[in-house]
Amino acid sequence: MTSFKSGKDLSPVLMSWSGGKDSCLALYEIQKSTDYRVAALLTTLTRDYDRISMHGVRRVLLERQAASLGLPLHKVLISKAATNEEYETKMAEAFREYRENGIDSVIFGDLFLEDIRVYRDQFLAKHKMQGIYPVWQRNTSDFIKEFIELGFKAVLTCVDSKALDQSFAGRIIDHDFLASLPPNVDPCGENGEFHTFVFDGPSFAQQVKFSIGETVSRDGFWFCDLVPQ
Repeated sequence: MTSFKSGKDLSPVLMSWSGGKDSCLALYEIQKSTDYRVAALLTTLTRDYDRISMHGVRRVLLERQAASLGLPLHKVLISKAATNEEYETKMAEAFREYRENGIDSVIFGDLFLEDIRVYRDQFLAKHKMQGIYPVWQRNTSDFIKEFIELGFKAVLTCVDSKALDQSFAGRIIDHDFLASLPPNVDPCGENGEFHTFVFDGPSFAQQVKFSIGETVSRDGFWFCDLVPQ
C-alpha cells in the first residue's frame, strides 16, 4: 500500500518566485508532490520602483497573486542599481532566517540554462542550502503548451526589444501568441526574450484582476504596466 505524508510531515521548502509562468508551473509540480510543502514564496523587488525586479510588476499585484495561491510571501528588497553583491547579501539574509527554522531547500523554475543553475547551486552551497528543479530540461514547446492547456493565464510584462517588438508587451500567452513568435525566440522566453505575470489558473483561488496600462521603453526592454483593479 502506498503511504502519503500528511501536510505537517512534508519537507518545507522555499519557492524562488518571479510571478511568471516558469516558477508557476514549477510550483504546480511541487504541490502535486508527496514530498514537499512550500513554506513561502521568495521574491526580489526593486525598492525604488516597488515592483518585481526585471518583470516590472507592481508589488500589490504580487501580493494579490500570493494571496490567491494561499502562500506566504517573503519580499527581498534591492535597490534599482543593485550589484550582484547587494543581491547576494540580501538573499543570504533571507536564507539564514529560513535555515534557522529547518528549511534548507529552494525550488527553481529553471528549464535549461546550465550556467544559471551552476551559479545557483554554488551560491546556495555557500549558505548550506540546496536547489530543487522540478521542470529542469523540459521541452519548452511542450512546457508552454501544457501551461496553457492546464488553464493557467499569463500576460507579457517585459519584452527584450532585441528579440520582439513593442506589440508583444501586454499580450496574453495563448496558442495564437505561440504561433506569432519568430522562430529564433524560445516559446518560454528562457533566453530572456520576455517575462510574464500569471494571473489565473488551477492553483489560484481567484483571478488577479488588472487592466493593461502604459508600455514604456527602459534599458532596452519594453515594460507593460499592469494596473490593479
